[in-house]
Amino acid sequence: MSGQEDFTKRKLWGGRFTGATDPLMHQYNQSLSYDKRMYAADVKGSIAHSRGLEKAGILTQQERQEIERGLKQVENEWKEGTFKIFPDDEDIHTANERRLSEIIGKDIGGKLHTGRSRNDQVATDMRIWLMDEVENIRGYLKDLVLVMANRAEKEVDAIMPGYTHVQRAQPVRWSHLLLSHAHAFYADLNRLSQLIPRISTLPLGCAALAGNPYSIDREFLQQELGFDSLGENSMHIVPDRDFVIEFLQWSSLMMIHMSKMAEDFIIYSTAEFGFIQLSDAYSTGSSIMPQKKNPDSLELLRGKSGRVFGQMAGFMMSVKGTPSTYNKDLQEDKEPLFDCVDTVANSIRIAEGVIATLAINADKMRAALTDDMLATDLADYLVRKGVPFRETHHISGRAVALAEKQKCNLSDITFEQYRELSDKFEPDVIESVFNFENSVEKRDAIGGPSRKGIERQVQFLRAGVEKL
Repeated sequence: MSGQEDFTKRKLWGGRFTGATDPLMHQYNQSLSYDKRMYAADVKGSIAHSRGLEKAGILTQQERQEIERGLKQVENEWKEGTFKIFPDDEDIHTANERRLSEIIGKDIGGKLHTGRSRNDQVATDMRIWLMDEVENIRGYLKDLVLVMANRAEKEVDAIMPGYTHVQRAQPVRWSHLLLSHAHAFYADLNRLSQLIPRISTLPLGCAALAGNPYSIDREFLQQELGFDSLGENSMHIVPDRDFVIEFLQWSSLMMIHMSKMAEDFIIYSTAEFGFIQLSDAYSTGSSIMPQKKNPDSLELLRGKSGRVFGQMAGFMMSVKGTPSTYNKDLQEDKEPLFDCVDTVANSIRIAEGVIATLAINADKMRAALTDDMLATDLADYLVRKGVPFRETHHISGRAVALAEKQKCNLSDITFEQYRELSDKFEPDVIESVFNFENSVEKRDAIGGPSRKGIERQVQFLRAGVEKL
């Protein structure tokens, strides 16, 4: 037998095959180069499976203890960077089982795979791994929301233009803008929490597709691994990757929110606005223009949203044409998932750093406020005098037109001129309407930008994060 044929024979599936594997096909087929990051999840699942085999009478207590001892040594070798990868290690499952048999012998090590397939094994490993990563991401998101809430509470005095269609609209507090993004991330945090039970559904014990014939207690496995529920149909749960797709979809939406915030801050950091300035830690310079301070951190956050969306769309296309049960197409789940988890986790932490360290220029924010932004307040003034809003909107519009004609501010129009527009105007119109602080404070209904509204939002977010 040639060396290459012997190489094929040593594979887990090699008994059926007599010919050699094309070396390129082996490389094309392997996943160890990226799925080795699941080594701890694989060990955890294998230990639980060994206990299930002991409970079913397949393993003796001594054999199960030997398997656990060997698996813990395998895990330590990965942790310490001493694990030696062999050419025929296709994936993390193959590598770990091969090494286990080297440590404790094939007579015992070879029994571990009884009653399971790599199909239910990999599905279980991915769910274990992703649940741990989701907890990390939840922690990062909580920190981000709290940093935004804390900053909003401290900078409540800063008033700036609020924009629609990127046109000046009405005055708001800087805190209100910041909290608008915090609420989006808080909603993402809630959605991620709702996803956890669908990740935490156990495939182990279903084998390749038709269940196991050894009466392995799957409810016992569920308890051992701390899963919320069991997959009730083996043909469904083993190839199911909806949890991967859902996480990629969640990530895409979260990164859209990240991108929108980044776009706002990029605009507000330009010299034309000058509302905020990023710290040096999250900026870069130009290779030829010494004066430049580029918001690269924000641009990367905006750009990586496209990367995450692409991973989601790509994997959904890989899955859409697969027939029932396991197909090797599903190996395409890992690289987009791993990269997405890394991108999302790093993006949230970068965003937290950006927000924690940026500086605001409250004077420039206030200087950007103009009287025409109080046109709605002018209409509201007349509403309080009993004039229907549709009519007050028209009167206020005429006042704006008059100011444009006279090339002056709305507050420069005389009381007599206002009186000509409506006999409901009184001498207090200028003092009552043209005050930005008063304008913001009048909007004190729940959800508004008044001081009371900011305080309520901060408390809401803190309590929500604590509850989650």
